[in-house]
Amino acid sequence: MIRRMADKLGHLGHASLPKVDESDTLSSLGSPTSPNPASYLSQSSYDHRGSISTQATSMSEWSTDKRGFDVHSDMEVVEEERPHPRPKLVSRPRGVYRLSDFIIQRTLGTGSFGRVHLVRSKHNLRFYAIKVLNKDRVVKMKQVEHTNNEQRMLECVQHPFIINLWGYFQDTANLYMVMDFVPGGELFTLLRRSNRFPDPVAKFYAAEVALALNHLHGLGIIYRDLKPENVLLNSDGHIKVADFGFAKAVDTTTWTLCGTPDYLAPEVIGQQRYNKSVDWYALGILIYEMLFGLPPYHQVEQNHLILYDKIQAGPSKVAFPPAAFSDQAKDLIMKLMEGDPSKRFGNMRHGAADVFAHPWFREVDWTRLEAREITAPYLPRIAGEGDASAFDKYPEDDVSSTYGRPTPDLNGSLFPDFEYTAIS
Repeated sequence: MIRRMADKLGHLGHASLPKVDESDTLSSLGSPTSPNPASYLSQSSYDHRGSISTQATSMSEWSTDKRGFDVHSDMEVVEEERPHPRPKLVSRPRGVYRLSDFIIQRTLGTGSFGRVHLVRSKHNLRFYAIKVLNKDRVVKMKQVEHTNNEQRMLECVQHPFIINLWGYFQDTANLYMVMDFVPGGELFTLLRRSNRFPDPVAKFYAAEVALALNHLHGLGIIYRDLKPENVLLNSDGHIKVADFGFAKAVDTTTWTLCGTPDYLAPEVIGQQRYNKSVDWYALGILIYEMLFGLPPYHQVEQNHLILYDKIQAGPSKVAFPPAAFSDQAKDLIMKLMEGDPSKRFGNMRHGAADVFAHPWFREVDWTRLEAREITAPYLPRIAGEGDASAFDKYPEDDVSSTYGRPTPDLNGSLFPDFEYTAIS
């Protein structure tokens, strides 16, 4: 399908991709119904946004001292429903790893459940990221289902724009997940430095995200936490969607309240059953934020109830300053942010084909893009393999020395897919 569409859509070539200058200042985009981003981006409260659903074991919860939103919602939070029969996912072959296979270099992120470390394999000398989750804390925060979901989803997914899970294991105290080390950091960071992206740059990242979502949906997986914080930049400038703590395989619909407040679809807020169309809705929010610098329903005061009222009222009163939005960009965003899921792009008769064929994406050669044959608009400044300068520094606290030590283990059976291979 994508190959056929590529023949019709032309090419997103190098000439249409101006390089992102991190020193750019934001154009004046103030409007009566939307805040001026320049006046707000200087405020630290818009550093990072946490996800809601009690708390997340996903990367969106790491470094909670930087998160602008409380992870607790003003709405009633419900736990994941008991699983119904799900689409059968085919697991990829994976390696068998032990903690002793790696040399821990430094911490990349911290959170309520543990840490993410940059590590180097003693065998192939490649760099990886290992997420370490304390089992007792995961159980206490009732995140067992989300943790197992993340492992099971990533085990079945292989796509150029989605992070790879290479292996996973446990010891008596912790769970370990070995994943790609993506050295370019978050798209969120690049967006904050650039203030907003030119149209072709936003289009490049949106197109790669759309390909990743389409792949997940083809496997019956809803992602449920799209935002710039969860889109990482590889060394070649192409994206890797990360953070699968809220991903779920469903055959039809689900109803759990989870995600990031600015990106929640109205049916999620209304606690109605929903399907994969919530991801296409979030893509519309992402495109808006990349082009404007702020999400469409943004407000300086962090009041979730007011935010949810705006989302449920719909996008008809959202401002689209012409300096940031072309007519085609506005049209696509409005169709993705459609409040009625049955009329939302990505969820109608032609599915994702409606998104790929939209005039805003006319230049995109989807086949070449998915093959990473198109040069990215921004190449991260990386000194070499293992350069983690795009990530904040954290106190190490010698925590890694405790990994692998025998401790009482009351919860290992709750994570049946994590083998006990951590101790050499």
